[in-house]
Amino acid sequence: MTQSRFLRIAAVLGGLAVALGAFAAHGLKGRLDPEMLTVFETGVRYQMYHALAMLALAAGGQSLWSTRHASRACCAWGTGIVLFSGSLYLLAVTGTRWLGAITPFGGVAFLVGWVFLAMAAGSAPGRDGR
Repeated sequence: MTQSRFLRIAAVLGGLAVALGAFAAHGLKGRLDPEMLTVFETGVRYQMYHALAMLALAAGGQSLWSTRHASRACCAWGTGIVLFSGSLYLLAVTGTRWLGAITPFGGVAFLVGWVFLAMAAGSAPGRDGR
C-alpha cells in the first residue's frame, strides 16, 4: 500500500479511537463495571498510540519507504489494532473471557510493527549522513 493510503487509514483509526474513547466515557460509564471500563479504555489507548505511529510514518520522509519495511510496519500495527484493541472492546462489552486469548496476538503484531520500523530506519538511504 502507499503512504497516502496509510495516512488515510491512520486518520480513520485515530478518529475512531477518539469516538470510542468518548463512547466509553459517556456511554459505557455506569453500564460496565470499572474493571471492564478500564479494559475498554486500554484498547482505545493502544489504538490511538498505533494510529499516531502509523500517521507519523505515513507522513514521514520518502526515504523510510524505499523498502517494504515501512508498509509492513503499518500493516502490523493495523493488525495489532484489530486483534489487540478489538478483542479488548469485545471482551469489555460482552464479558466473553476467551476473547482475552486473542489479545496477546495483537500485542505481538504491535511489536512486529516496531521491529519493521527499526528495519525501515536502518535501511533508509542517507541514514548516516551519506
